[in-house]
Amino acid sequence: MLTPALIVIVGFLSVCPVAMLLLGSFSEGLNAFGTFTGAKYINAYTDPEFAGIIINTLIFTVGSAFVATLLALFLAYLNTRTNIPFKFLFQVITLVPMMIPHILFAVSWVLLLNPTNGMLNLFLRQMTGWSGISFNIYTLQGMILVEGLLDLPIAYLVIAPAMASFDVSLEESSRVCGGSNLRTLFKITLPVLRPAILAAATLVIVRSLASFAVPSVIGMPGRIYVLATHIYRVVATGYTTDYGLAAAVGMSALVASITLIFVYRHLTREGEKYVTVSSRGFRPTVIDLKGARYPLFGIVGVLSFLLIVLPVAVLFYTSLVPYSMVPGAKAFAAMSFRHYSAVLGDPVSIVSLKNSLLLGTGGATLGVVLSFFVAYAIVKVKSRSSGFLESLSFLSFSFPGIVVGIGFMWFFVQTPLYATIWALLIGYIATYLPYGIRPLTSAFVQIHANLEESSRVCGGGPFYTMRRIVLPLLAPGIVSGWILMATMFLRELSLSVVLSRPGTEVLAVQILRFAEDGLWGRLSALGIVMIGISTTLVVIATLLGRKFTAVKS
Repeated sequence: MLTPALIVIVGFLSVCPVAMLLLGSFSEGLNAFGTFTGAKYINAYTDPEFAGIIINTLIFTVGSAFVATLLALFLAYLNTRTNIPFKFLFQVITLVPMMIPHILFAVSWVLLLNPTNGMLNLFLRQMTGWSGISFNIYTLQGMILVEGLLDLPIAYLVIAPAMASFDVSLEESSRVCGGSNLRTLFKITLPVLRPAILAAATLVIVRSLASFAVPSVIGMPGRIYVLATHIYRVVATGYTTDYGLAAAVGMSALVASITLIFVYRHLTREGEKYVTVSSRGFRPTVIDLKGARYPLFGIVGVLSFLLIVLPVAVLFYTSLVPYSMVPGAKAFAAMSFRHYSAVLGDPVSIVSLKNSLLLGTGGATLGVVLSFFVAYAIVKVKSRSSGFLESLSFLSFSFPGIVVGIGFMWFFVQTPLYATIWALLIGYIATYLPYGIRPLTSAFVQIHANLEESSRVCGGGPFYTMRRIVLPLLAPGIVSGWILMATMFLRELSLSVVLSRPGTEVLAVQILRFAEDGLWGRLSALGIVMIGISTTLVVIATLLGRKFTAVKS
Protein backbone atom coordinates (compact mmCIF):
# COMPACT_ATOMS: atom_id res chain seq x y z
CA MET A 1 0.00 0.00 0.00
CA LEU A 2 2.96 2.34 0.54
CA THR A 3 3.94 2.76 -3.09
CA PRO A 4 0.39 3.39 -4.45
CA ALA A 5 -0.22 5.98 -1.70
CA LEU A 6 3.05 7.73 -2.55
CA ILE A 7 2.18 7.69 -6.26
CA VAL A 8 -1.07 9.51 -5.43
CA ILE A 9 0.72 12.12 -3.27
CA VAL A 10 3.67 12.71 -5.59
CA GLY A 11 1.38 12.56 -8.62
CA PHE A 12 -0.72 15.35 -7.16
CA LEU A 13 2.35 17.48 -6.42
CA SER A 14 3.90 17.03 -9.86
CA VAL A 15 0.99 16.53 -12.26
CA CYS A 16 -1.62 18.80 -10.65
CA PRO A 17 0.05 22.13 -11.56
CA VAL A 18 0.66 20.96 -15.13
CA ALA A 19 -2.94 19.77 -15.58
CA MET A 20 -4.33 22.98 -14.06
CA LEU A 21 -1.97 25.07 -16.19
CA LEU A 22 -3.26 23.33 -19.32
CA LEU A 23 -6.91 23.74 -18.29
CA GLY A 24 -6.29 27.33 -17.23
CA SER A 25 -4.74 28.20 -20.58
CA PHE A 26 -8.04 27.28 -22.23
CA SER A 27 -10.23 29.00 -19.61
CA GLU A 28 -11.56 32.53 -19.80
CA GLY A 29 -10.41 33.43 -16.30
CA LEU A 30 -10.13 32.41 -12.64
CA ASN A 31 -13.80 33.26 -12.08
CA ALA A 32 -14.83 31.43 -15.25
CA PHE A 33 -12.84 28.24 -14.84
CA GLY A 34 -14.21 25.54 -17.14
CA THR A 35 -15.55 27.97 -19.71
CA PHE A 36 -13.13 26.96 -22.43
CA THR A 37 -11.73 29.17 -25.18
CA GLY A 38 -8.68 29.28 -27.43
CA ALA A 39 -8.52 33.07 -27.31
CA LYS A 40 -5.70 33.06 -24.73
CA TYR A 41 -3.33 31.25 -27.08
CA ILE A 42 -4.29 33.54 -29.95
CA ASN A 43 -3.67 36.63 -27.81
CA ALA A 44 -0.41 35.26 -26.42
CA TYR A 45 1.21 34.19 -29.67
CA THR A 46 -0.03 37.05 -31.85
CA ASP A 47 1.32 39.69 -29.47
CA PRO A 48 3.78 41.83 -31.50
CA GLU A 49 6.25 41.76 -28.58
CA PHE A 50 6.22 37.97 -28.25
CA ALA A 51 8.72 37.28 -31.07
CA GLY A 52 11.23 39.63 -29.45
CA ILE A 53 10.68 37.95 -26.08
CA ILE A 54 11.38 34.53 -27.60
CA ILE A 55 14.57 35.86 -29.23
CA ASN A 56 15.70 37.40 -25.93
CA THR A 57 15.00 34.11 -24.17
CA LEU A 58 17.04 32.14 -26.69
CA ILE A 59 19.99 34.53 -26.50
CA PHE A 60 19.83 34.66 -22.70
CA THR A 61 19.63 30.90 -22.14
CA VAL A 62 22.16 29.87 -24.80
CA GLY A 63 24.54 32.69 -23.83
CA SER A 64 24.36 31.76 -20.13
CA ALA A 65 24.98 28.11 -21.01
CA PHE A 66 28.02 29.08 -23.10
CA VAL A 67 29.55 31.18 -20.29
CA ALA A 68 28.84 28.63 -17.54
CA THR A 69 29.98 25.60 -19.56
CA LEU A 70 33.16 27.27 -20.82
CA LEU A 71 34.18 28.34 -17.31
CA ALA A 72 33.23 24.94 -15.87
CA LEU A 73 35.28 23.15 -18.53
CA PHE A 74 38.26 25.39 -17.76
CA LEU A 75 38.00 24.77 -13.99
CA ALA A 76 37.38 21.02 -14.36
CA TYR A 77 40.42 20.64 -16.59
CA LEU A 78 42.63 22.53 -14.14
CA ASN A 79 41.33 20.49 -11.22
CA THR A 80 41.53 17.00 -12.74
CA ARG A 81 44.31 17.25 -15.33
CA THR A 82 46.87 19.70 -13.95
CA ASN A 83 49.05 20.28 -10.89
CA ILE A 84 47.49 23.65 -10.08
CA PRO A 85 48.00 24.47 -6.36
CA PHE A 86 45.30 24.74 -3.66
CA LYS A 87 42.81 22.39 -5.29
CA PHE A 88 40.51 22.65 -2.26
CA LEU A 89 39.41 25.96 -3.73
CA PHE A 90 37.50 24.09 -6.43
CA GLN A 91 35.26 22.56 -3.76
CA VAL A 92 34.54 26.05 -2.45
CA ILE A 93 33.63 27.34 -5.91
CA THR A 94 31.28 24.37 -6.36
CA LEU A 95 29.43 24.46 -3.05
CA VAL A 96 29.49 27.91 -1.46
CA PRO A 97 27.79 29.89 -4.29
CA MET A 98 24.74 27.65 -3.86
CA MET A 99 24.30 29.17 -0.40
CA ILE A 100 23.91 32.71 -1.80
CA PRO A 101 20.34 33.38 -3.00
CA HIS A 102 20.28 34.21 -6.71
CA ILE A 103 18.39 37.44 -6.19
CA LEU A 104 21.09 38.72 -3.83
CA PHE A 105 23.84 37.75 -6.27
CA ALA A 106 22.05 39.68 -9.03
CA VAL A 107 21.47 42.67 -6.76
CA SER A 108 25.17 42.84 -5.82
CA TRP A 109 26.07 43.26 -9.51
CA VAL A 110 23.39 45.93 -9.89
CA LEU A 111 24.88 47.80 -6.94
CA LEU A 112 28.26 47.69 -8.67
CA LEU A 113 27.35 48.38 -12.29
CA ASN A 114 24.00 50.13 -12.53
CA PRO A 115 24.36 53.18 -14.79
CA THR A 116 23.13 55.85 -12.38
CA ASN A 117 24.79 55.18 -9.04
CA GLY A 118 26.66 51.91 -9.35
CA MET A 119 29.72 51.99 -7.12
CA LEU A 120 32.14 51.20 -9.93
CA ASN A 121 30.61 53.88 -12.17
CA LEU A 122 30.73 56.41 -9.33
CA PHE A 123 34.38 55.55 -8.72
CA LEU A 124 35.31 56.02 -12.39
CA ARG A 125 33.47 59.35 -12.51
CA GLN A 126 35.38 60.57 -9.46
CA MET A 127 38.70 59.42 -10.89
CA THR A 128 38.25 60.68 -14.45
CA GLY A 129 35.70 63.47 -14.10
CA TRP A 130 33.71 62.00 -17.00
CA SER A 131 29.96 62.25 -16.49
CA GLY A 132 29.01 59.46 -18.94
CA ILE A 133 28.20 55.82 -18.26
CA SER A 134 31.14 53.43 -18.16
CA PHE A 135 29.22 50.24 -17.37
CA ASN A 136 25.54 49.36 -17.69
CA ILE A 137 24.44 46.07 -16.13
CA TYR A 138 20.88 46.50 -17.47
CA THR A 139 21.67 44.78 -20.77
CA LEU A 140 21.29 41.32 -22.24
CA GLN A 141 25.06 40.89 -21.94
CA GLY A 142 24.86 41.77 -18.24
CA MET A 143 22.11 39.21 -17.72
CA ILE A 144 24.13 36.51 -19.49
CA LEU A 145 27.27 37.26 -17.45
CA VAL A 146 25.51 37.09 -14.07
CA GLU A 147 23.38 34.04 -14.93
CA GLY A 148 26.44 32.28 -16.37
CA LEU A 149 28.36 32.82 -13.12
CA LEU A 150 25.38 31.60 -11.09
CA ASP A 151 25.04 28.40 -13.14
CA LEU A 152 28.79 27.69 -13.22
CA PRO A 153 28.63 25.26 -10.23
CA ILE A 154 25.87 23.22 -11.95
CA ALA A 155 27.92 22.82 -15.13
CA TYR A 156 31.05 22.00 -13.13
CA LEU A 157 29.30 19.21 -11.22
CA VAL A 158 28.39 17.57 -14.54
CA ILE A 159 31.72 18.00 -16.35
CA ALA A 160 34.27 17.40 -13.57
CA PRO A 161 33.33 13.75 -12.79
CA ALA A 162 33.31 12.86 -16.49
CA MET A 163 36.71 14.45 -17.03
CA ALA A 164 38.14 12.66 -13.99
CA SER A 165 37.04 9.18 -15.06
CA PHE A 166 37.32 8.74 -18.82
CA ASP A 167 39.97 6.53 -20.42
CA VAL A 168 43.25 8.48 -20.25
CA SER A 169 45.04 5.96 -22.49
CA LEU A 170 43.60 7.92 -25.41
CA GLU A 171 45.47 11.03 -24.25
CA GLU A 172 48.62 9.05 -23.62
CA SER A 173 48.47 7.59 -27.14
CA SER A 174 48.21 11.08 -28.57
CA ARG A 175 51.28 12.25 -26.67
CA VAL A 176 53.26 9.14 -27.68
CA CYS A 177 52.51 10.04 -31.31
CA GLY A 178 53.96 13.52 -30.76
CA GLY A 179 50.81 15.47 -30.00
CA SER A 180 51.24 18.50 -27.75
CA ASN A 181 49.10 19.07 -24.65
CA LEU A 182 47.02 21.65 -26.52
CA ARG A 183 46.51 19.43 -29.56
CA THR A 184 45.60 16.49 -27.32
CA LEU A 185 43.05 18.67 -25.53
CA PHE A 186 41.26 19.74 -28.72
CA LYS A 187 41.63 16.50 -30.69
CA ILE A 188 41.14 13.88 -27.96
CA THR A 189 39.87 15.21 -24.61
CA LEU A 190 37.12 17.57 -25.76
CA PRO A 191 35.66 15.22 -28.42
CA VAL A 192 35.50 12.36 -25.89
CA LEU A 193 33.84 14.68 -23.37
CA ARG A 194 31.34 16.01 -25.90
CA PRO A 195 28.30 14.24 -24.34
CA ALA A 196 29.12 15.56 -20.85
CA ILE A 197 29.75 19.08 -22.19
CA LEU A 198 26.49 19.10 -24.12
CA ALA A 199 24.66 17.67 -21.10
CA ALA A 200 26.04 20.44 -18.88
CA ALA A 201 25.06 23.11 -21.43
CA THR A 202 21.56 21.62 -21.74
CA LEU A 203 21.08 21.58 -17.97
CA VAL A 204 22.20 25.21 -17.71
CA ILE A 205 19.73 26.16 -20.46
CA VAL A 206 16.96 24.48 -18.42
CA ARG A 207 17.96 26.35 -15.27
CA SER A 208 18.33 29.70 -17.03
CA LEU A 209 14.96 29.19 -18.73
CA ALA A 210 13.48 28.78 -15.24
CA SER A 211 15.53 31.67 -13.82
CA PHE A 212 13.58 34.63 -12.52
CA ALA A 213 15.97 36.48 -10.22
CA VAL A 214 18.42 37.71 -12.86
CA PRO A 215 15.79 38.60 -15.52
CA SER A 216 13.69 40.49 -12.95
CA VAL A 217 16.47 42.39 -11.16
CA ILE A 218 18.66 43.09 -14.21
CA GLY A 219 16.44 42.61 -17.26
CA MET A 220 13.21 44.38 -16.31
CA PRO A 221 14.80 47.76 -15.43
CA GLY A 222 16.45 47.64 -18.87
CA ARG A 223 13.13 46.65 -20.51
CA ILE A 224 14.62 43.34 -21.60
CA TYR A 225 11.98 40.67 -21.15
CA VAL A 226 12.29 36.90 -21.35
CA LEU A 227 9.53 34.30 -20.91
CA ALA A 228 9.74 34.28 -17.09
CA THR A 229 9.49 38.06 -16.71
CA HIS A 230 6.87 38.29 -19.45
CA ILE A 231 4.68 35.88 -17.45
CA TYR A 232 5.34 37.91 -14.30
CA ARG A 233 4.42 41.11 -16.10
CA VAL A 234 1.12 39.56 -17.18
CA VAL A 235 0.13 38.51 -13.66
CA ALA A 236 1.70 41.28 -11.54
CA THR A 237 1.38 44.51 -13.52
CA GLY A 238 -1.43 46.37 -15.21
CA TYR A 239 -5.00 46.98 -14.12
CA THR A 240 -6.29 43.44 -14.70
CA THR A 241 -4.49 40.15 -14.14
CA ASP A 242 -4.97 37.63 -16.94
CA TYR A 243 -3.99 34.22 -15.55
CA GLY A 244 -5.32 32.52 -18.68
CA LEU A 245 -2.89 34.46 -20.85
CA ALA A 246 -0.07 33.71 -18.38
CA ALA A 247 -0.94 30.00 -18.51
CA ALA A 248 -0.90 30.01 -22.32
CA VAL A 249 2.57 31.61 -22.35
CA GLY A 250 3.70 29.28 -19.57
CA MET A 251 2.83 26.22 -21.66
CA SER A 252 5.55 27.14 -24.18
CA ALA A 253 8.14 27.44 -21.40
CA LEU A 254 6.98 24.15 -19.90
CA VAL A 255 7.16 22.25 -23.20
CA ALA A 256 10.63 23.66 -23.93
CA SER A 257 11.89 22.75 -20.44
CA ILE A 258 10.56 19.17 -20.54
CA THR A 259 12.04 18.67 -24.01
CA LEU A 260 15.44 19.87 -22.81
CA ILE A 261 15.33 17.51 -19.82
CA PHE A 262 14.78 14.57 -22.17
CA VAL A 263 17.74 15.78 -24.24
CA TYR A 264 19.83 16.04 -21.06
CA ARG A 265 18.98 12.47 -20.00
CA HIS A 266 19.82 11.17 -23.47
CA LEU A 267 23.18 12.95 -23.41
CA THR A 268 24.05 11.64 -19.94
CA ARG A 269 23.29 8.09 -21.12
CA GLU A 270 25.49 8.68 -24.16
CA GLY A 271 28.27 9.95 -21.91
CA GLU A 272 28.45 6.59 -20.13
CA LYS A 273 29.82 5.03 -23.32
CA TYR A 274 32.99 7.08 -22.97
CA VAL A 275 33.66 6.44 -19.27
CA THR A 276 35.85 3.67 -17.94
CA VAL A 277 35.35 1.90 -14.65
CA SER A 278 38.68 2.65 -13.08
CA SER A 279 40.49 0.08 -10.99
CA ARG A 280 42.05 0.68 -7.62
CA GLY A 281 45.02 3.00 -7.89
CA PHE A 282 43.72 4.67 -11.06
CA ARG A 283 45.01 8.20 -11.54
CA PRO A 284 44.45 10.45 -14.53
CA THR A 285 47.47 11.94 -16.25
CA VAL A 286 48.56 15.16 -14.53
CA ILE A 287 50.01 17.92 -16.71
CA ASP A 288 52.78 20.03 -15.23
CA LEU A 289 51.77 23.68 -15.70
CA LYS A 290 55.30 24.84 -14.83
CA GLY A 291 55.43 28.63 -14.83
CA ALA A 292 51.70 28.95 -15.57
CA ARG A 293 50.67 27.34 -12.26
CA TYR A 294 50.29 30.52 -10.25
CA PRO A 295 48.93 32.78 -13.03
CA LEU A 296 46.20 30.19 -13.66
CA PHE A 297 45.60 29.91 -9.93
CA GLY A 298 45.19 33.68 -9.94
CA ILE A 299 42.39 33.33 -12.50
CA VAL A 300 40.71 30.73 -10.27
CA GLY A 301 41.08 33.11 -7.35
CA VAL A 302 39.40 35.90 -9.33
CA LEU A 303 36.47 33.60 -10.15
CA SER A 304 36.20 32.67 -6.47
CA PHE A 305 36.17 36.35 -5.58
CA LEU A 306 33.43 37.11 -8.12
CA LEU A 307 31.29 34.17 -7.03
CA ILE A 308 31.67 34.28 -3.25
CA VAL A 309 33.43 37.29 -1.73
CA LEU A 310 32.15 40.11 -3.95
CA PRO A 311 28.37 39.55 -3.60
CA VAL A 312 28.46 39.34 0.20
CA ALA A 313 30.97 42.20 0.57
CA VAL A 314 28.96 44.56 -1.65
CA LEU A 315 25.71 43.75 0.18
CA PHE A 316 27.29 44.18 3.62
CA TYR A 317 28.92 47.48 2.65
CA THR A 318 25.69 48.83 1.12
CA SER A 319 23.73 47.83 4.22
CA LEU A 320 25.91 50.14 6.31
CA VAL A 321 26.13 53.33 4.21
CA PRO A 322 23.20 55.81 3.92
CA TYR A 323 23.18 55.76 0.10
CA SER A 324 25.35 54.54 -2.79
CA MET A 325 28.86 55.78 -2.03
CA VAL A 326 32.34 54.92 -3.20
CA PRO A 327 34.31 53.31 -0.33
CA GLY A 328 36.46 55.93 1.37
CA ALA A 329 36.87 58.03 4.51
CA LYS A 330 33.54 59.80 3.99
CA ALA A 331 31.69 56.53 3.48
CA PHE A 332 33.24 54.84 6.50
CA ALA A 333 32.41 57.84 8.68
CA ALA A 334 28.76 57.66 7.58
CA MET A 335 28.34 53.95 8.34
CA SER A 336 25.60 52.91 10.72
CA PHE A 337 22.98 50.23 11.29
CA ARG A 338 20.07 52.49 10.26
CA HIS A 339 18.99 50.14 7.46
CA TYR A 340 18.94 47.16 9.80
CA SER A 341 16.79 49.14 12.25
CA ALA A 342 14.44 50.13 9.44
CA VAL A 343 14.09 46.54 8.24
CA LEU A 344 13.59 45.10 11.73
CA GLY A 345 10.98 47.79 12.40
CA ASP A 346 9.12 47.14 9.15
CA PRO A 347 6.03 44.94 9.78
CA VAL A 348 6.06 43.46 6.27
CA SER A 349 9.74 42.52 6.55
CA ILE A 350 9.12 40.88 9.92
CA VAL A 351 6.20 38.90 8.49
CA SER A 352 8.33 37.81 5.53
CA LEU A 353 11.10 36.76 7.92
CA LYS A 354 8.72 34.67 10.03
CA ASN A 355 7.13 33.08 6.97
CA SER A 356 10.51 32.18 5.45
CA LEU A 357 11.69 30.63 8.72
CA LEU A 358 8.48 28.59 8.97
CA LEU A 359 8.74 27.42 5.37
CA GLY A 360 12.48 26.84 5.56
CA THR A 361 12.45 24.72 8.72
CA GLY A 362 8.97 23.19 8.87
CA GLY A 363 8.64 22.85 5.10
CA ALA A 364 12.04 21.22 4.71
CA THR A 365 11.21 18.80 7.54
CA LEU A 366 7.95 17.75 5.90
CA GLY A 367 9.73 17.53 2.55
CA VAL A 368 12.43 15.26 3.97
CA VAL A 369 9.83 12.99 5.61
CA LEU A 370 8.07 12.58 2.26
CA SER A 371 11.43 12.16 0.49
CA PHE A 372 12.35 9.43 2.99
CA PHE A 373 9.32 7.30 2.14
CA VAL A 374 9.66 7.95 -1.60
CA ALA A 375 13.36 7.01 -1.55
CA TYR A 376 12.57 3.88 0.48
CA ALA A 377 9.92 2.80 -2.05
CA ILE A 378 12.27 3.49 -4.98
CA VAL A 379 15.28 1.59 -3.60
CA LYS A 380 13.82 -1.13 -1.37
CA VAL A 381 10.47 -1.85 -3.07
CA LYS A 382 11.70 -2.87 -6.49
CA SER A 383 8.64 -3.08 -8.74
CA ARG A 384 7.13 -1.44 -11.77
CA SER A 385 5.13 0.90 -9.57
CA SER A 386 8.27 2.02 -7.69
CA GLY A 387 9.98 2.70 -11.03
CA PHE A 388 6.99 4.78 -12.08
CA LEU A 389 7.17 6.60 -8.73
CA GLU A 390 10.83 7.45 -9.38
CA SER A 391 10.04 8.96 -12.78
CA LEU A 392 7.10 10.84 -11.31
CA SER A 393 9.11 12.22 -8.39
CA PHE A 394 11.74 13.82 -10.64
CA LEU A 395 9.23 15.26 -13.10
CA SER A 396 8.99 18.60 -11.29
CA PHE A 397 12.74 19.19 -11.71
CA SER A 398 12.07 20.29 -15.29
CA PHE A 399 9.27 22.74 -14.42
CA PRO A 400 10.09 26.48 -14.28
CA GLY A 401 9.06 27.82 -10.89
CA ILE A 402 6.89 30.67 -12.15
CA VAL A 403 5.04 28.24 -14.46
CA VAL A 404 4.39 25.86 -11.54
CA GLY A 405 3.15 28.87 -9.59
CA ILE A 406 0.62 29.75 -12.30
CA GLY A 407 -0.59 26.13 -12.40
CA PHE A 408 -1.01 25.97 -8.63
CA MET A 409 -2.75 29.35 -8.67
CA TRP A 410 -5.48 27.87 -10.87
CA PHE A 411 -5.85 25.03 -8.37
CA PHE A 412 -5.64 26.94 -5.08
CA VAL A 413 -8.12 29.62 -6.13
CA GLN A 414 -10.76 26.88 -6.21
CA THR A 415 -9.93 25.88 -2.61
CA PRO A 416 -9.69 27.51 0.85
CA LEU A 417 -5.88 27.27 0.56
CA TYR A 418 -5.75 30.31 -1.72
CA ALA A 419 -3.73 33.25 -0.29
CA THR A 420 -2.49 31.19 2.68
CA ILE A 421 0.97 30.11 3.75
CA TRP A 422 -0.06 26.50 3.14
CA ALA A 423 -0.34 27.18 -0.58
CA LEU A 424 3.31 28.23 -0.59
CA LEU A 425 4.27 25.18 1.49
CA ILE A 426 2.65 22.77 -0.97
CA GLY A 427 4.15 24.60 -3.94
CA TYR A 428 7.64 24.53 -2.42
CA ILE A 429 7.53 20.81 -1.64
CA ALA A 430 6.18 20.05 -5.12
CA THR A 431 8.97 22.05 -6.76
CA TYR A 432 11.94 20.94 -4.66
CA LEU A 433 11.02 17.35 -3.76
CA PRO A 434 13.79 15.95 -6.05
CA TYR A 435 16.39 17.80 -3.94
CA GLY A 436 15.35 15.72 -0.93
CA ILE A 437 14.89 12.43 -2.77
CA ARG A 438 18.26 12.38 -4.50
CA PRO A 439 20.57 12.29 -1.41
CA LEU A 440 18.22 9.91 0.43
CA THR A 441 18.09 7.54 -2.54
CA SER A 442 21.88 7.47 -2.62
CA ALA A 443 21.96 6.81 1.14
CA PHE A 444 19.43 3.96 0.91
CA VAL A 445 21.51 2.30 -1.83
CA GLN A 446 24.44 2.10 0.61
CA ILE A 447 22.42 0.13 3.20
CA HIS A 448 22.64 -3.58 2.43
CA ALA A 449 19.46 -5.63 2.87
CA ASN A 450 21.38 -8.07 5.12
CA LEU A 451 21.45 -5.48 7.91
CA GLU A 452 17.66 -5.23 7.99
CA GLU A 453 17.26 -9.01 7.66
CA SER A 454 19.63 -9.59 10.58
CA SER A 455 17.53 -7.30 12.75
CA ARG A 456 14.35 -9.16 11.86
CA VAL A 457 15.97 -12.55 12.47
CA CYS A 458 16.88 -11.36 15.96
CA GLY A 459 13.26 -10.49 16.64
CA GLY A 460 13.23 -6.80 15.69
CA GLY A 461 9.99 -5.56 14.17
CA PRO A 462 9.77 -3.19 11.15
CA PHE A 463 9.61 -0.03 13.26
CA TYR A 464 12.42 -1.19 15.57
CA THR A 465 14.59 -2.00 12.54
CA MET A 466 13.81 1.37 11.01
CA ARG A 467 14.61 3.24 14.23
CA ARG A 468 17.74 1.36 15.32
CA ILE A 469 19.29 0.29 12.00
CA VAL A 470 18.07 2.31 9.03
CA LEU A 471 17.68 5.84 10.45
CA PRO A 472 21.16 6.05 12.06
CA LEU A 473 22.75 4.89 8.80
CA LEU A 474 20.66 7.40 6.85
CA ALA A 475 21.63 10.39 9.03
CA PRO A 476 24.08 11.93 6.50
CA GLY A 477 21.56 11.61 3.65
CA ILE A 478 18.76 13.05 5.79
CA VAL A 479 20.92 16.01 6.79
CA SER A 480 21.99 16.63 3.18
CA GLY A 481 18.40 16.50 1.96
CA TRP A 482 17.21 18.80 4.74
CA ILE A 483 19.97 21.34 4.09
CA LEU A 484 19.24 21.39 0.36
CA MET A 485 15.50 21.80 0.84
CA ALA A 486 15.81 24.39 3.64
CA THR A 487 18.18 26.60 1.65
CA MET A 488 16.02 26.28 -1.48
CA PHE A 489 12.88 27.20 0.48
CA LEU A 490 14.56 30.23 2.05
CA ARG A 491 15.73 31.62 -1.31
CA GLU A 492 12.70 30.68 -3.43
CA LEU A 493 11.45 33.57 -5.55
CA SER A 494 9.90 32.57 -8.87
CA LEU A 495 7.04 30.52 -7.40
CA SER A 496 6.62 32.90 -4.46
CA VAL A 497 5.94 36.00 -6.57
CA VAL A 498 2.86 34.26 -7.99
CA LEU A 499 1.47 32.53 -4.89
CA SER A 500 2.31 35.02 -2.11
CA ARG A 501 -0.32 37.51 -1.01
CA PRO A 502 -0.42 40.21 1.71
CA GLY A 503 0.36 38.41 4.93
CA THR A 504 2.18 35.53 3.21
CA GLU A 505 5.19 37.45 1.87
CA VAL A 506 8.58 35.73 2.09
CA LEU A 507 12.10 37.16 2.23
CA ALA A 508 12.87 36.80 -1.47
CA VAL A 509 9.64 38.59 -2.45
CA GLN A 510 10.28 41.41 0.01
CA ILE A 511 13.82 41.80 -1.35
CA LEU A 512 12.39 42.01 -4.89
CA ARG A 513 9.98 44.73 -3.72
CA PHE A 514 12.88 46.72 -2.24
CA ALA A 515 14.76 46.34 -5.54
CA GLU A 516 11.77 47.61 -7.53
CA ASP A 517 11.54 50.63 -5.20
CA GLY A 518 15.29 51.29 -5.28
CA LEU A 519 15.67 50.83 -1.51
CA TRP A 520 19.14 49.34 -1.81
CA GLY A 521 20.16 49.88 1.80
CA ARG A 522 17.14 48.07 3.23
CA LEU A 523 17.47 45.39 0.59
CA SER A 524 21.11 44.76 1.48
CA ALA A 525 20.36 44.66 5.21
CA LEU A 526 17.56 42.14 4.71
CA GLY A 527 19.80 40.16 2.34
CA ILE A 528 22.57 39.89 4.94
CA VAL A 529 19.98 38.70 7.48
CA MET A 530 18.81 36.14 4.91
CA ILE A 531 22.34 34.84 4.29
CA GLY A 532 22.96 34.71 8.04
CA ILE A 533 19.82 32.62 8.63
CA SER A 534 20.66 30.25 5.78
CA THR A 535 24.24 29.80 7.01
CA THR A 536 23.07 29.23 10.61
CA LEU A 537 20.59 26.55 9.54
CA VAL A 538 23.27 24.78 7.50
CA VAL A 539 25.77 24.86 10.38
CA ILE A 540 23.21 23.56 12.91
CA ALA A 541 22.05 20.79 10.58
CA THR A 542 25.65 19.80 9.84
CA LEU A 543 26.56 19.64 13.55
CA LEU A 544 23.47 17.54 14.29
CA GLY A 545 24.34 15.24 11.40
CA ARG A 546 27.87 14.76 12.77
CA LYS A 547 26.43 14.06 16.22
CA PHE A 548 24.13 11.35 14.89
CA THR A 549 26.96 9.90 12.82
CA ALA A 550 29.22 9.78 15.89
CA VAL A 551 26.50 8.04 17.92
CA LYS A 552 25.98 5.54 15.07
CA SER A 553 29.66 4.70 14.89
